[in-house]
Amino acid sequence: MQSKSKEEFVHSVFESIAPKYDLMNNVLSFRRHKAWRKFTMKRMNVQPGELALDLCCGTCDWTISLAQASGNGPIIGLDFSQNMLDYGAVKIKELGLDKQITLIRGNAMSLPFEDNSFDYVTIGFALRNVPDLEQVIREMQRVVKPGGMVVSLELSKPTWQPFKSIYYFYFRQVLPFLGKLIAKRYDQYKWLPESLVNFPDHKQLAAIFGKQGLQQVEAYPLTGGIAALHVGIKGKSNLGV
Repeated sequence: MQSKSKEEFVHSVFESIAPKYDLMNNVLSFRRHKAWRKFTMKRMNVQPGELALDLCCGTCDWTISLAQASGNGPIIGLDFSQNMLDYGAVKIKELGLDKQITLIRGNAMSLPFEDNSFDYVTIGFALRNVPDLEQVIREMQRVVKPGGMVVSLELSKPTWQPFKSIYYFYFRQVLPFLGKLIAKRYDQYKWLPESLVNFPDHKQLAAIFGKQGLQQVEAYPLTGGIAALHVGIKGKSNLGV
């Protein structure tokens, strides 16, 4: 699949699944995605007033967590799906965070921000869907401040047998039918497992973080490796990146 056609296809997928996205996240992750995000937020240790950019923010669960941790720091959520942003905006308004959080429709491959702008740049469950993950990591590193943190929380490849076999069966065979039953979308949820096939495992992704110049890279496999958290720090030597 060529980059542009992949981008267009992924866009159509997320535009169509937006209404059931949160529900299907529970199904896809065995209801673990909230615990993974809680672990990630603890590792990030966001301080009051700090600035964060949440890429591919979807329906804004992580964007909201960042805003609540920062207290009064400006938070930006960016996504290329207007439908996803619209669902996120409803949550944000209900929580009274609409003055703190700004939502922008944009492309993670080419961020509309100045260098060294944010204390944190995050991407959740989306790095495997972008046309060029190394380009996205470069952009994340560009816009984060020196000493700032680049963070990815993503589905990964299980490392523990026999759980690995059980999970792949669930992911490839059961999940698409649940997508059809719950979200009335079979092809979209059949594609999601396929998106993981060529995605790096947690060790390979950590190496890519390092290759892009991020320092103190750490990888945390979660729930038997079905997800992974990656963290990297921008050093002063990366100012020109």
